[in-house]
Amino acid sequence: MSRRLQVGSVIFLAAWLPYLVIGVYLATEVHWFFGDALSRVQSAQSVLFSRSPHLSAIGFVFTPLTAIVQLPLVALSPWWPEMTTQALSAVIMSSAFMAGSVVQVSGIARDRGLNPYVAGLFTVCYAANPMVVLYAANGMSEAPYLFFLAWASRRLLRWISTDDVHELVVTGIALALAYLTRYDGGAAALAAGLVVGWVTYHRRDPVKKMSRSLVDMTLVVAPSALAFLAWAATGWLITGNAFAQFTSEYGNAAIIEQSGGSGSSTFVEAIRFSLTEMAILAPLLLFLVIGQLVVRVRRRRLLPMLPGMMIVAVLAFQVYGYSRGSTFGFLRFYMTVVLLAAIVALLSVPLRKPVPARREGAHAVHVVPQPFTSRWAYPAAAGIAVVVMAAAIPVTAMGMTSPKYAPQEFAVGSVVDPRPQSVEKKYLDEQRVVRSFSTERALAKYLDSLELPDGAVLSDTVYGFAVVAQSERPRQFVIPSDRDFAQLLNDPVGGGVQYFLTVPDEGRGSSDAINQRYPTMYENGAQIGVLTLEAPNDGADLPDWRVYRITG
Repeated sequence: MSRRLQVGSVIFLAAWLPYLVIGVYLATEVHWFFGDALSRVQSAQSVLFSRSPHLSAIGFVFTPLTAIVQLPLVALSPWWPEMTTQALSAVIMSSAFMAGSVVQVSGIARDRGLNPYVAGLFTVCYAANPMVVLYAANGMSEAPYLFFLAWASRRLLRWISTDDVHELVVTGIALALAYLTRYDGGAAALAAGLVVGWVTYHRRDPVKKMSRSLVDMTLVVAPSALAFLAWAATGWLITGNAFAQFTSEYGNAAIIEQSGGSGSSTFVEAIRFSLTEMAILAPLLLFLVIGQLVVRVRRRRLLPMLPGMMIVAVLAFQVYGYSRGSTFGFLRFYMTVVLLAAIVALLSVPLRKPVPARREGAHAVHVVPQPFTSRWAYPAAAGIAVVVMAAAIPVTAMGMTSPKYAPQEFAVGSVVDPRPQSVEKKYLDEQRVVRSFSTERALAKYLDSLELPDGAVLSDTVYGFAVVAQSERPRQFVIPSDRDFAQLLNDPVGGGVQYFLTVPDEGRGSSDAINQRYPTMYENGAQIGVLTLEAPNDGADLPDWRVYRITG
């Protein structure tokens, strides 16, 4: 094993194990779950253990990679139920990917020849960022997304210096996987293609420079284009919607409309909110970028900064989407700015050695490390890089306590500093967020205790995903991915359905298939059901449940 691989393995384990421990604690002791994480677990569970297991049960509203990665872990749930009931498959997935992003950030530092102690301290500051720690532990898609963007950024940085075609190939693969993790990965792929095309066009020989630029751009963009077309075509062939995220009643646009809007009433307010979110995550980034531009313009060394345009494109896409009211103003949607700050901070330290390459291209840039004007110049530059990352830790930790700017994360305060006797409103709100999906967990246990046959409980997964995922008997549920769902919804008695899980016909509940077929089901049983159980919800922004026994 090479020394570089050994170092990477050590860094991975040093990050992954703490992330995994924190994630297991949050899942099994605190029982704090995030909705999107549970939803991906339920999707993977449906592929393997629903009444009609099939790969298309993974769903087409969200990109599939996060759920696909969990399939081997979910396959263990018959012997290890906590893989799904406690969402441990999601925790293992996110902790491993976030540890991988730490390895990539550390790799950028090592590629630039930073002193090992400085590189180690810098890596620790990135790995210890509170948002990085939380999203490493909670099973969300932010962890794999950061990993793939960090991987692509590192490879593109190396290509800028080495002109090594291998780096472009890996960059393209990483960006395609980023798209299959989150849709805004497409913005990163387009930006990377433009960067590569511009660089190749301006540094190649005058002969055939256009064709060579197109070849390099194709290497980077083609994998993402293939992923885009394959995923859209598959969704269209199976569901009739090529872009279910935008057209389906389960997609983001429908969710925002059903929830009453994205949060900001005007364009200016939305821009201000987005900039505040980024300032919470990377408070010194703007000053560092300005300083870098001033120095690099004078030295005519702007090329190494161009790979950062991938992440700038992702952030611009998010800001634009929020300003148009097509996405929510969640702090996690701006997490890529943490990675951008890390890359810009590392670029502020001059190269100390040649960038490693498998095979240098004809236009490799051999930057000879220049002696510093004084013995304090290098420590000052390295110190600035560390300070940029270290300063974000307390600022981000403070920002995460804000219900306005961190509506999904502010509950972490009650986990870190539990005060069971407190009656302060903010603390009670935090506890309500932490208790999200606790009612669904209790409901799943209640239904499991009835020992019902397969297909006895019909539920939509608009909200029901949390009940299904936390049940040890997923085959007892009839869910929309089942091929006979519509038939059993129309004729529950004839199909052996005994119970309906219902939510109020309001907000997102209006898209629930039961409410659309039986508009008065939640209120009075629609003359086919008798109320068996009512469960007021203990979680935040979640509906009360009613279980109806079907009689005719």
